[in-house]
This record gives sequence, C-alpha cells and structure tokens, in this order.
Amino acid sequence: MAYETILYDIIDDVAVIKMNQPKTLNAMTTQMGEELLDAVWRAEKEARAMLVGSVGRGFCSGANLAEGGIDLTDPNRDMGGNLDGIFNPIIYQMRAAQIPVVTAVKGPAAGVGCGIALAGDMIVAGENAIFFQAFSKVGLAPDGGSSYLLVKAIGRPRAMEMMLLGPKLKAPQALEWGMINRVVGDDEVDDRALDLARELARGPRSLGIIKRVAWAALDASFETALSNERVAQREAGRTEDFGEGVAAFRDKRPAQFKGR
Repeated sequence: MAYETILYDIIDDVAVIKMNQPKTLNAMTTQMGEELLDAVWRAEKEARAMLVGSVGRGFCSGANLAEGGIDLTDPNRDMGGNLDGIFNPIIYQMRAAQIPVVTAVKGPAAGVGCGIALAGDMIVAGENAIFFQAFSKVGLAPDGGSSYLLVKAIGRPRAMEMMLLGPKLKAPQALEWGMINRVVGDDEVDDRALDLARELARGPRSLGIIKRVAWAALDASFETALSNERVAQREAGRTEDFGEGVAAFRDKRPAQFKGR
C-alpha cells in the first residue's frame, strides 16, 4: 500500500510510523485509519520494535468529523461503522503484535487518538501533551478501546470522569496517575521515544512474550496468569536469545540478542 497520510520508515530495527496530517492535528480519517492499520501489520513483520507517533503539534485530535459521508438526516446512520473494519483492528494489532510498541504523544491525544496512544506498551509524552475524551462534547460514546484502556490504567472513577465530562488531562497528571510512562520536553518527544524503541529493539525475543503475558493478565484470574507464565517460560527458554543470554552471563559480557 502506498501511504499518503502517514509516514513509515525502518530505523535501527524500529518501524517508525507517523500520522502525517498536521494541518488537522492528525484528525483521523478513513484513509489514515486504513494506512495506519496496514503499517501496524507490516511493522511486526519488518522490525523488532514499533514506534507510533505524529508529524506536527498534535498526536491525533480524534475523528475528523468534517470528513464527508455523515448523513445527519438518516435516523439509522451508524457512526460505529468504521470501528469493526479499521479502528478496532488498529488497537487490537498494537496490543497483539509480538514486538514492543512505543507511542510518542505530542499535543492533543483526543478520542480515538487517546485510545491509540494508550495502546502502546510504553508511552512517552511531551510535557504539554493532553489526553481527553471528546465524545461527550459531540454526543458520541468512547471508542478506540478507551473505555477499556482508561479503566484499566487509572481506575473506574477517574476514567468515568474523563469520559462523562471530557476534561483535558495534562501529561504530568497522567504520569502521576500511572497512565503513561515518561514525560519529556515537547521538543524531545520524538528523539526520546526513538531511543526507547531502539533499546527495546535490541532486546531478546522474550520481550514480545513478556508483553503478551502482561496484556493477558489484565483479564486473567490469578490461576490463569500462573498458567500463562508457565507457557511463556517454556517458549522463551527455547529461543536463540535465551542461549545467548546464558552464554553472555557465563562469559561476563553484554548479550547480543537477535530477536530470535
């Protein structure tokens, strides 16, 4: 697929994906969603880590309601039509990808943009980044996985307030609440996020396994989590990287992992 609304590059085994519609603060369109989904699928095959960010002052200002196709005279209109085929698969694939995913958030991460930001395994935000649920302001309901990701990250009371009232949550507060991992200067977001993604890309194959176990634990019983760990340890123990890790430990040298 040729990309017109996003950028895609491989840098040091990191698939760098950037939403590239800065004039609208990267408001999500159907085309951008289709391209982003393709890129996320592609990244898992071509890289050892993924970075999802943006060009310009905003991460993603939510769905572009100015995009054509909304018939307000149709009482049976379905504003969730693109969720099944485009936006839900983006969130799902970011979570399911067997490589670590870093999101780099500058400016607003609103609506579906908030969901994409929170779907990262590690989230780096600029000091002036804001996260908010704009749905109640236009008479819609949360999407992009926000109702799940927010509740799991910050608890029901705080998530409920964000969804019902739509306050703008600033990055330092999001960090304090445990919703994101790091806050850096606005002009450092891209570089710091790429540094983090590079570090993850140099890691062992087990990082993808760790990610899978951690996400699964959100919905698992204690017994199931223990069982998942048992399966994960067997899988990790059979990787080439485990052999390299043991050899490096014995030789008292840094391990050189290959992601296999």
